[in-house]
Amino acid sequence: MNRAWILVGMMGAGKSSLGRALSQLAERPFYDTDTLLQNRLGRTISQIFQTYGEPTFRDHESSILRDLEASEMVLATGGGIVLRDENWDEMRRLGKTCYLRVAPAVLIQRLEKSRKKRPLLETEDWEGKLQSMLCARECFYERADVIFDVPNEDLEPVAQRLFEIMIRPDRTV
Repeated sequence: MNRAWILVGMMGAGKSSLGRALSQLAERPFYDTDTLLQNRLGRTISQIFQTYGEPTFRDHESSILRDLEASEMVLATGGGIVLRDENWDEMRRLGKTCYLRVAPAVLIQRLEKSRKKRPLLETEDWEGKLQSMLCARECFYERADVIFDVPNEDLEPVAQRLFEIMIRPDRTV
């Protein structure tokens, strides 16, 4: 059976960048739920949040998952996709899930450098909000089939280690 590799984790964890590198190593197509959602609605993630709000964004995110066919792909997901049980059902239908676990200090460092707007962090104390979100979501992320601790290293060797883990037939590391 063709199984997707689905990356979950906090914003800034590297789901998109590691996902692209992983897809090249595995010779699988790469998809990103945020990009699929932006293409569907013709708006940026920030615009979607601003115009429709988070609940509607989450509804569309769930719809994107439902519409995907199980295949050998790498799928990067939005950080909050794990909050709905129905999304876990869809991700399990599609394939093997992997939580990219990153230290909070590294997430903060990455997000400080990022030019990408993060609607849920548009607040004065965004670092505190990030820590709070991570605490609330950690138990959801840990439901993944694989938990991969992402070191703060160059992308290529990290992607290679992740590839070696994902090709294992067992569902644990």
